[in-house]
Amino acid sequence: MNQELSPISIPAFSNIKRYWDRQNEIFAAKLLPGEYYVTKDDELITTVLGSCISACIRDPIAGIGGMNHFMLPETTESRLQQGAEAVVGNATRYGNFAMEHLINSILSEGGKRKNLEVKLFGGGKIIPSMSDVGLKNIEFALEYVDAEALKLLGQDLGDIYPRKVNFYPKTGRVRMKKIQDLHNDTIVIRESSYRKSIKDVPVESEVEIELF
Repeated sequence: MNQELSPISIPAFSNIKRYWDRQNEIFAAKLLPGEYYVTKDDELITTVLGSCISACIRDPIAGIGGMNHFMLPETTESRLQQGAEAVVGNATRYGNFAMEHLINSILSEGGKRKNLEVKLFGGGKIIPSMSDVGLKNIEFALEYVDAEALKLLGQDLGDIYPRKVNFYPKTGRVRMKKIQDLHNDTIVIRESSYRKSIKDVPVESEVEIELF
């Protein structure tokens, strides 16, 4: 493939970093926490997960799919005492928001809900001393797929390792690698920063602060 002929991204995703992946010889979109990407072209979507979750979703008939990278927020005890939503309720609404953004983007580009296939990854407890936010993310993702009657084709969730996930929406193929030797704390710092940025953020404001 000519490296200069990058597929034109769907306008809503022009902010996502894309590059030529020499190892896989394909254009790739790289996701950070809070981002998602949908494509109709033969591209690779890649991300690295710690306690976050990525849902890889596609319509194999329409030939369109995408991936997200999200974490549920928490609500502080002080806000609860002031009458804020319960932690679980707020987090679930936020998680719904994250999944629906991805699914609605696929549908708006010609996908059909009845055709959607889902694969889930992430939710690792990569720092023993941290609260198990990964488990909460896993529980939400599985409950969401079940409640929405989506077709779950595969999953690799939990454990103690970060994961690198490569998703090929055109074919539905996923290549995943568990990173058992983490030589730096980039993932931890990135997710901790993201977690702080969404803590106590009202659901109505999520898009406005550009989490997606």
